Amino acid sequence: MKTIVVTGKTIDDAVRNGLQQWNVPQERVKVSVLEQPAKGLFGLIGVKEAKVELELIPDPLEEAVAFLQDVLRTMELDVRIEQKRDKDGTELHLHGTELGMLIGRRGQTLDALQYLVNIVANRYSDRHLRIMIDAEQFRERRKKTLQDLAERLAERVIRTKKEVVLEPMGPQERKAIHSQLQQHPKVKTFSRGEEPSRRVVIALR
Repeated sequence: MKTIVVTGKTIDDAVRNGLQQWNVPQERVKVSVLEQPAKGLFGLIGVKEAKVELELIPDPLEEAVAFLQDVLRTMELDVRIEQKRDKDGTELHLHGTELGMLIGRRGQTLDALQYLVNIVANRYSDRHLRIMIDAEQFRERRKKTLQDLAERLAERVIRTKKEVVLEPMGPQERKAIHSQLQQHPKVKTFSRGEEPSRRVVIALR
């Protein structure tokens, strides 16, 4: 919890002084009045200023990025984090060297980091936030790989007339398969099993 005690001729002045020190808008702080302003003798001598305590309300994205930076420092990786926002949420793109260990086998380490970052962000938010983490455009490359795989397996299902059950995948990877074959005229897809062993099934329509 980050707090600051500030003074001013009025309560509003004290609050403004605190906001200027932190360089944040008023909606980012919680205000507690510690002392009301008071005039001294004859309105001149011993004037007492207002004193307030400001508590900084955490920003969910800032907290999530700070958590990610701590993890990267612990791993002794020199990584720059680039933020991009759109209607679907926030994307954190990681740039640096030795990012392979951050991606992991088929993106498993990246998915775990993304899961933890989303937990941190949503702990500080009153609405659901969605944060996606990518490194070296892995997500886009993996999506293209899965789309190609989906088309090849669809052809196998049509040829053999037997359904194909894929290996367990995370929600994003399953979505890539489903989306690729959604409009396919001869096959359909559905998911089977429970997390983390949920699998995509490709079958004839």
